[in-house]
Amino acid sequence: MRFGGGSAPVDWLIVGLGNPGAAYEGTPHNVGFEVARALVERWGLGTPKKKWAGLYVDGRTEPGGPRVGVLLPQTFMNESGKAAGPARGALKVPLDRVIAVHDEIDLRFGDVRARLGGGLAGHNGLKSLKAGFASPEFRRVRIGVGRPDSTDPELVAGYVLGRWRQPREEVATLVDDAVRAVEATLREN
Repeated sequence: MRFGGGSAPVDWLIVGLGNPGAAYEGTPHNVGFEVARALVERWGLGTPKKKWAGLYVDGRTEPGGPRVGVLLPQTFMNESGKAAGPARGALKVPLDRVIAVHDEIDLRFGDVRARLGGGLAGHNGLKSLKAGFASPEFRRVRIGVGRPDSTDPELVAGYVLGRWRQPREEVATLVDDAVRAVEATLREN
């Protein structure tokens, strides 16, 4: 694969969206981090290291499989593009080979959908990625976390930044479904 005149060191860049710090662990807004960590473990990629204002690791998904880079930006979510933009540039990954893995309140809990490009649905992490990549035409794995019965921004923020309301087993199934959606995207494209 060629991009910008050179050979890319990885075939795909997977960006898990979340907020750094223990206060955000176990929240719907950090499901992108949970999926990214599950992929790193599943593929045996090792321990991510600090790079590009994030935690980064790369390797093959399996012997002979695609080369992937996995990035967990350590900026807050609304500044994820400050980590992902430089990572993508340094890795020379074409934009349609970037997969953002993120929470989606406009999908009911349990729904997982993959797509290329599209709207940002008011998601500040996606807005930042668009700014960092200078385009919204990257792939997304949208993980349905549901929404509260309100459009009040404070209630919505409290919902996504609060602890999961669903049983841990259901959250684990959601993460597994999202892992499979990422792997399907790698296989199909």
